[in-house]
Amino acid sequence: MARGRLRIYLGAAPGVGKTYAMLAEAHRRQARGTADVVVGFVEHHNRRLTAELIDGLETVPRHEVVHRGAIFTEMDVDAILARKPAVALVDELAHTNVPGSRNAKRWQDIEELLAAGIDVVSTVNIQHLESLGDVVEGITGVRQRETVPDAVVRRADQIELVDMSPQALRRRLAHGNVYAPEKIDAACANYFRVGNLTALRELALLWTADRVDEYLQRYREEQGIKGTWQARERIVVGLTGGPEGATLIRRAARIAAKGSGGEVLAVHISRSDGLAGAGSPQALIEQRALVESLGGTFHTVLGDDPAAALLAFARGVNATQIVLGSSRRRAWQYTYGPGVSATVTRDSGDIDVHIVSHEHAAKGRGRIPIRKVTDLGRTRTVAGWLIGVVGPLLLAVLLTHAHGLGLSTDMLLFLSLTVCAALVGGLFPAIASALVGSTALNYYFTPPLHTLDISSPENILAVGIFTAVGIAVASVVDLAARRTQQAARSQAEAHTLSALAGTVLRGAPSGDSLLTVLLDQVRETFQQDSAALLERSGEHSPWRIAASAGSCPPERPEDGDVDVPVGTELALVLRGRVLPAEDRRLLGAFAAQAAVLLERRRLAREAAAARREAEGNRIRTALLAAVSHDLRTPLAGIKAAVSSLRAEDVEWDEADEAELLAGIEAGADRLDHLINNLLDMSRLQTGTVTPLIHETDLDEVVPFALGGVAADAVKLDVPETLPMIHADAGLLERSLANLIENAVKYSPDGVKVLVKADALHPPGSAARVELRVVDRGPGVPEAAKERIFAPFQRYGDAPRGAGVGLGLAVARGFVEAMGGTVTAEDTPGGGLTMVVTLPAVDLPDVNFPEKPQLSPNRKAEPE
Repeated sequence: MARGRLRIYLGAAPGVGKTYAMLAEAHRRQARGTADVVVGFVEHHNRRLTAELIDGLETVPRHEVVHRGAIFTEMDVDAILARKPAVALVDELAHTNVPGSRNAKRWQDIEELLAAGIDVVSTVNIQHLESLGDVVEGITGVRQRETVPDAVVRRADQIELVDMSPQALRRRLAHGNVYAPEKIDAACANYFRVGNLTALRELALLWTADRVDEYLQRYREEQGIKGTWQARERIVVGLTGGPEGATLIRRAARIAAKGSGGEVLAVHISRSDGLAGAGSPQALIEQRALVESLGGTFHTVLGDDPAAALLAFARGVNATQIVLGSSRRRAWQYTYGPGVSATVTRDSGDIDVHIVSHEHAAKGRGRIPIRKVTDLGRTRTVAGWLIGVVGPLLLAVLLTHAHGLGLSTDMLLFLSLTVCAALVGGLFPAIASALVGSTALNYYFTPPLHTLDISSPENILAVGIFTAVGIAVASVVDLAARRTQQAARSQAEAHTLSALAGTVLRGAPSGDSLLTVLLDQVRETFQQDSAALLERSGEHSPWRIAASAGSCPPERPEDGDVDVPVGTELALVLRGRVLPAEDRRLLGAFAAQAAVLLERRRLAREAAAARREAEGNRIRTALLAAVSHDLRTPLAGIKAAVSSLRAEDVEWDEADEAELLAGIEAGADRLDHLINNLLDMSRLQTGTVTPLIHETDLDEVVPFALGGVAADAVKLDVPETLPMIHADAGLLERSLANLIENAVKYSPDGVKVLVKADALHPPGSAARVELRVVDRGPGVPEAAKERIFAPFQRYGDAPRGAGVGLGLAVARGFVEAMGGTVTAEDTPGGGLTMVVTLPAVDLPDVNFPEKPQLSPNRKAEPE
């Protein structure tokens, strides 16, 4: 079944017309006959125009929920699922449902509808987004209690902003179209002040713009669009660490300020020529602080070709403009190439390039810019230079002693040496070999000999071809080496992405450990000292470490060498070394996956908390039932007996008084037992049970556990030779008392309950003591053996007066707190056996007898 689509109307404040726009859309769809629309839940807040729009739309009746004696209405999810319309209108996405409803939050109800294939149209205000709670509180002074996770809204297929100016909204408020007349003055003076509404409106516009930008980036990636779409101004500033950096940053900030939503991204191309310059590290730190103070972001990438790396970064972030400073090269240095600024301008395509003049232009140090070629390793480079320079000289010496080979043979030998230099050392050693070899050929083997003159035109042509072929071969070898490196890099990226996918799919014991594994993989893959995923609650909130790997993880983006933002509230930061521009694409995949895992961890924690809360609610509900019936029954008996004894118009004889007093005592004992179980269950639920474990003798505990039952109802078989056990005597006594009382309750009249203990020490296992409480009652089916240990459970047709169903739950909880177990087994011949296993004190050289096996048709003990 295809998942339904979610459309959200987003507003900056109450009263802007979100619900009205949602209802108007429903009428348009109905008029076109394109959709089956129903109203799942719409709250018109007594606004006349909104209420009128509900007329003509099918409305699903609401579900009534009773809470604290009052009746509330909520959306009936089951009724909508049964009706299964094409589109459901559900107002107030962030609404918190009344306790006792199907889900805690309305957005969870909507998730069920979407999962059932129903399209949903909903509404929400910007102040209800979870990530903006602190920001909205700082603006309005009001903390929003009802919030919705940002991820829920971001997953919406469509988000439409319902916009209205603050003045227009205040006019609506004054006309009584938002609140009742008695609330208008207070609203205008507090929440609906012009300043508050203006700030909330800007917040809504910026948040929506960010979401639109996400949709645009996703579309460009899906469609493989590489060109720049100038939908939003993004200005990339190229920094070298030179003194002109502050000028460039301020100029870029002024350009960004001219258009709404402009963004400044400063980038430093490290360990290369041109933009990388010989910049000052301290200057870069100061420039980074300046960029961030102006609302921009700072990035560091590594690139062998600074112009290409800068353009790759700009296209990767969909930049519209690049700001560069005038070159600090001196005039004579342009003979070695056009420079970074000219290259970026030439290759920028549809990205505008601004060249900003400054006082340091043309005042740089005079160094020769040399293009870095393929790195073949130090050993191969040295060997290539030896072959290219020394090899031709040695070959010339050898050939002078070998007369009669001829010029063509000599040239082939020198060419072979050039090819060898190219294969070993790359481009420059091969060029050197071609030049040195051609000179040696000219001097030693081309007439006139021992001069640099060449008398024959054919020899001039041969030497020229030799030099050209040598250089061409060297270029081809260098190109092949670079292609090999690129192929190896692509293969490594593919392998890394495959390993990333495998890590995520395999999962880990918990979301925390899986996120740590991923960050550790990032650190190892990119050879970093540490990696950290940082998060914050808002743009102006401090960063905190959500997860980390390695030593001394960075606590802020500026503390690391590489940072990859994931939205405005997450960043993956690495410390150790800067990365090339091409590595940032792969790192971006890791950052996105880390964000997903962090969200998964948060959702898992929320789900666990929800489960605990649901269990607590179930227990509280059962507790109320117990208080209302099981505790009131003995209280009623006590009150009736006391009232009878105090009656002045009745004369009671001694036998009647004794009977009434016995009834009071029995009721009090029963109350004491029930309340003790309730308190014990409460301690177990809150985790406050702290056993005092020490060596305990079982035959000293079991007799005290029989105090609540008749002496002739139980038969004991506890050998004196049993070893001591590790247990808390008080908790163990309470546990055994509950188990024995439960067994006596379900055993037939006149049939004794057997309490039998054995000591076991199987090979390879620790010694333990098993105590078995055997009854001859109706027994319990296999499927219900675990369910009977749940709190507030009574199996079968036990009467309400038989207890609140906590005895077995308390018994198991106490025994497990002491490191033991409680399980239920069938009694051979019929009935139920409770098996309590506790660790025994280790005794050397003691072999305990094996537990006797009973045949299925034989009773556990003669009665």
